[in-house]
Amino acid sequence: MRLRLPNFFGSGLLTGLWVTLKTLFTKPVTVNYPVVKETPVPRARGVIALDQDACTVCMLCARQCPDWCIYIEGHKEEQPPAQPGGRVKKRATLDRFDIDYALCMYCGICVEVCPFDALFWTPEYEYSEYKMGAMMHDKDRLQDWLQTVPEAPGLES
Repeated sequence: MRLRLPNFFGSGLLTGLWVTLKTLFTKPVTVNYPVVKETPVPRARGVIALDQDACTVCMLCARQCPDWCIYIEGHKEEQPPAQPGGRVKKRATLDRFDIDYALCMYCGICVEVCPFDALFWTPEYEYSEYKMGAMMHDKDRLQDWLQTVPEAPGLES
């Protein structure tokens, strides 16, 4: 309901006072963030977690990233054969996996394109830093975020 006053001197002031008085007694939409923390919705996009054991250094995530904020380095190691007389296998080993969250736009392409499910979204959103250089998360820090990944929802049958 909007209060309509006739056009006279000071009617705008009275309308503004009416709006102020009306909103004074309504519940605020926002929360006091540092004191009250909201629970994010399930499957919210916060920070990206890395499962180092699942990563095969295929670099699909780094190539598909539109911001070029993922840096990957790896090398191949020879593994002994599982059975005697077998052939030696070469497995890619992850040396460096960094995500620069100062550049990331949280599009989720890297998570979607990973064929080995090595990247996951976590609902954590409190990872701000005072220095820009601290927004670069290395593979160990990304591995720590893996503990906060929620369980995947069950499939409907």
